[in-house]
Order: sequence, then structure tokens, then C-alpha cells
Amino acid sequence: MATLSTYMAFLGNAAEAFTHYQEVFGGELLLMRYSDVPQMTGMPFEPDPQAVAHAQLDVDGGRITGGDAMPGEEYAVRDTVYSLLYSRDDVERARELIDALVAGGGSMNMPFALAPWGSHYGQVFDRFGVMWSFDVAASAGEDG
Repeated sequence: MATLSTYMAFLGNAAEAFTHYQEVFGGELLLMRYSDVPQMTGMPFEPDPQAVAHAQLDVDGGRITGGDAMPGEEYAVRDTVYSLLYSRDDVERARELIDALVAGGGSMNMPFALAPWGSHYGQVFDRFGVMWSFDVAASAGEDG
């Protein structure tokens, strides 16, 4: 069975990010540091043993994966050119998740409300700069 998941590279704080995501979304977290994996031949860099080589969080409806970026890779995480779209079937649960991301140091980008196309939709940046979009289809949502 084919699957598609998100992969995010963090600038040295992947463990903190994935621990936060597990607190917000729940789910099963696998966190592997470079010290946990066998030495790999041909690595183009010497990894920090405490850096995250791979993180995987299985949440209701999907999977979030990532790790720490390779040394020398620097880029802006915060942007609106992408977001993680989390489609839910319960307006209240979507609001709870948004509130948890904001309470955890994030900021509202677009309030979660009834959108012109009939769904509830909103956007929030988490404290790591990742934009999360939440959508609840009109047939699953509630009024206002």
C-alpha cells in the first residue's frame, strides 16, 4: 500500500518539535538520534550524536516525519508557500488542536471559521515556524 507523509528538516530542534507535536496531536512517536543508528559509510558530514536522524509521529489519519537538517543547511522554516493540511471531521477537535498549537507558543495566521466554500478553515503557525491549516468539511462541521 502506498502512503504519502510530510518530512520536515529542523535546524537542530527536531526532538523538541516532535515531542511538542506528540503533546498536541497524540500518537506514537519514534525518535532516533544519530547515536542510536549504526555508523553509515559515505556520510557527507559528521553528525552530532544527539541530532535527530529520523523522527516519525503516527497521528490520527496520517504520519509526520522529519529530523535535524544536515550541518550547513540553513533556510527559513516559516513561510506561507506551504502548510500541513489536517482535515478533520469534528469542528471542536480542530479548534482544540489549533488552541494547543497557539498555547504552545504558536500564533494564529487565519482564524478558524466558516469559509466561503462552506467548510471550516483556519491557519496557525506553531512555535517552530511550521504553518498548519485545518479544514472541516461542511457536511462534518457545525454552524459558525
